[in-house]
Amino acid sequence: MEGIGIGTAPSFRVPIPSLSVVRRRRIPVSKDPAFGFPMNRERRNSSPLFCIKAEEEAKDATIAVTSSSGDIAKSEDVGKSVDDSAAKQGIKIRRRPTTGPPTHYVGPFEFRLENEGNTPRNILEKIIWDKEIEVSRLKQRKPLIMLRKSLEDAPPVRNFIEALRASYHRIGMPALIAEVKKASPSKGVLREDFDPVHIARTYEKNGATCLSVLTDEKYFQGSFENLEAIRRAGVKCPLLCKEFIIDAWQIYYARCKGADAILLIAAVLPDLDIKYFTKICNMLGLAVLVEVHNEREMDRVLSIDGVQLIGINNRNLETFEVDISNTKRLLEGERGDIITQRNIIVVGESGLFTPQDISYVQNAGVKAVLVGESLIKQDDPGRAIAGLFGKDISS
Repeated sequence: MEGIGIGTAPSFRVPIPSLSVVRRRRIPVSKDPAFGFPMNRERRNSSPLFCIKAEEEAKDATIAVTSSSGDIAKSEDVGKSVDDSAAKQGIKIRRRPTTGPPTHYVGPFEFRLENEGNTPRNILEKIIWDKEIEVSRLKQRKPLIMLRKSLEDAPPVRNFIEALRASYHRIGMPALIAEVKKASPSKGVLREDFDPVHIARTYEKNGATCLSVLTDEKYFQGSFENLEAIRRAGVKCPLLCKEFIIDAWQIYYARCKGADAILLIAAVLPDLDIKYFTKICNMLGLAVLVEVHNEREMDRVLSIDGVQLIGINNRNLETFEVDISNTKRLLEGERGDIITQRNIIVVGESGLFTPQDISYVQNAGVKAVLVGESLIKQDDPGRAIAGLFGKDISS
């Protein structure tokens, strides 16, 4: 758990009467290179009998997105914390620990103070907390202004959404987004002989319309280098960057590495984040797959203008159980009518292993499926596609 805490809540104070006074120097406030917010501030220790280990302070919850033209869009929730705004929308995943870092130091000794506020409640929350730290460090090494310059050398964007539509009309079955995925937090390594370029080419040869490439390194053993390598290898399938997006910086970085689409997770991101991140993607020409897990998240996403691609993840985030009837439930009634009227493509995710599973979600209204585990674990992931669909779907 060391190093996963970022927060603005008060630090723990522990009486250490036998220690000498610990004096802290003030560190000047610097500006976040992407958004211009104060960051990396430390507080002065005001008591000689207390020892405080401060971590990075969270950025102000005011969300601002700077476009290439210099326009800035600001949140109406100025001054409110990200987690407070998210909680009102039913988001249970906290963006950072609420009570400060769990690891503290007194001289050469390290000790932990654990409570509900600094202990992740599930694996997704732990991933997000670690991602906050990871992105903060990456932004310092490669500021947004450097990424913008790199965009000039980025390959042209392919039309992710139109590729899915064309495939659905061609084969009369959901278009396949095949996932290039080495490991997962729950199952561990899925494929030891993992060659991302070879797997991508095999998927494309056997009928995949688009590819999803895992870029998270710590929990999925993926990387942006895999994404870039697949793009540079001449694979024609449009590429979805499968990343835990929490910052606009990641979107620019994905575009520089050759992504044609990115994933936004409604269980993590408040509506305002989804709106502004979508605005950035539109500016960069990227498609956006917004992932939902339940009715409330679906309703939130349907209330956002401009959404063209919605993924329904059949995995329960709290129990990790998978139930593909979740897809049918979320597409019934008025929600399904809205999706049809707006011509939104729905992508089925998780729990798809057989032709019967594909047929079930198609009848529910799905026009594309994102499949990883049931393909990547097979001896020949490419040929496994025909087994999944019950026929050869290659052109």
